[in-house]
Amino acid sequence: MTQTVRIIGGGLAGCEAAWQAASRGCQVILHDMKPQRFSPAHHSPQLAELVCSNSLRSNAPDSAVGLLKEEMRQLNSLLMQVADATAVPAGKALAVDREHFAAQVTEAMESHPDITVLREEVTQLPPPGAGPIILATGPLTSEAMAESLVSLTGRERLAFYDAIAPIIIKDSLDMGIIYQKSRYDDGPGDYLNCPMDRHQYEEFIATLNSASTVPLKNFEEAKYFEGCLPIEIMAERGEETLRFGPMKPVGLRNPHTNNTPHAVVQLRRENHEDTLYNMVGFQTKLTYGEQKRIFRMIPGMEQAEFARLGSIHRNTFICAPELLEPTLQLKTRPDLFLAGQLSGVEGYVESTAMGLLAGINGARMALGQPLVSPPPDTALGALITHLTRTEAKHFQPSNVNFGLFPPWEKKVPKRLRGQMRAEISLASLAIWQQNM
Repeated sequence: MTQTVRIIGGGLAGCEAAWQAASRGCQVILHDMKPQRFSPAHHSPQLAELVCSNSLRSNAPDSAVGLLKEEMRQLNSLLMQVADATAVPAGKALAVDREHFAAQVTEAMESHPDITVLREEVTQLPPPGAGPIILATGPLTSEAMAESLVSLTGRERLAFYDAIAPIIIKDSLDMGIIYQKSRYDDGPGDYLNCPMDRHQYEEFIATLNSASTVPLKNFEEAKYFEGCLPIEIMAERGEETLRFGPMKPVGLRNPHTNNTPHAVVQLRRENHEDTLYNMVGFQTKLTYGEQKRIFRMIPGMEQAEFARLGSIHRNTFICAPELLEPTLQLKTRPDLFLAGQLSGVEGYVESTAMGLLAGINGARMALGQPLVSPPPDTALGALITHLTRTEAKHFQPSNVNFGLFPPWEKKVPKRLRGQMRAEISLASLAIWQQNM
């Protein structure tokens, strides 16, 4: 008799896992605590809520994250289907309308005949024996569930902090100053650009460096993910840091002046209606009052109205090299799979990818089939290699990148590496699928 696959957590990873398991003929129970309880960063009762950004990053198949998306599409990823269907203009990136995205994923979960969605909080891991369990409670795993996991693994969990960027109402922007352009594009692009001259930039940095931030609690450690640093932390590293980071002006010539600004703040479209824009790279732990005061110093944003202000939240994850099998099973408890950011990856796409693999293996366990792990020369396999073969004492969550892939056996020109990685990966994935 086929066992039921039980999934705890209705975020991106949990919903993808549910879809994969149900698509293989398994009965699935998906637990999510909303709307009974919300995490500090979540506000919508919908499943698969995006909170940090609406961007799923590059869609180019010769980029690591673009390749990962394509592999997921080949494996019938629900969330990639929905992302493609709810995409908004974002240059070469895949960005989605958050509300439409979450609504469509929620509808897919609630209408599937083999998926039962239970709106209730699970605070303890179910005991062994009831079938495969997938834990996908995300970076904001509740204290109770985290303690349950810690008691099982016997290891204190690790934590760093993610920060969320503000969202601006477009009608409050001064389009006489702001111009539309994507980096290096000849015509109007998908981003709004707020230009700064040298004096404006230096004044902005000086003000930012003296601003008040939300203090960490006395038991918290300031340990940030390098790919998602708060804007004020970057500013502390030197006056030019932001100008070579999220405020880089290269390729963004101002058509109003025909000059390249000293620095640029980019705004990325947030929804289909083109009414909301996200401040690119401006994740922050500034107090709400300081955000309004300082961000209104940005040219074109003097009267900015904020649909959402930035905030900071905890990100919980395990030391995967010590605890996980390449199948995403916990070594000490094979019926328990870990998915999403809790498993030790970073990013929406990577988290969803781990949900996809956990869903496949949870279904295979329920059906009495051997478990699988993707080849290391695929983007999926490269992430599994990072989770299971990194030296434990140096382990940190990571986005997918070509540095995680196996080394080249022969020298390959740099300009061809992305394309060749994609060709090798997709061919390897196709063979793996045939043999599953």
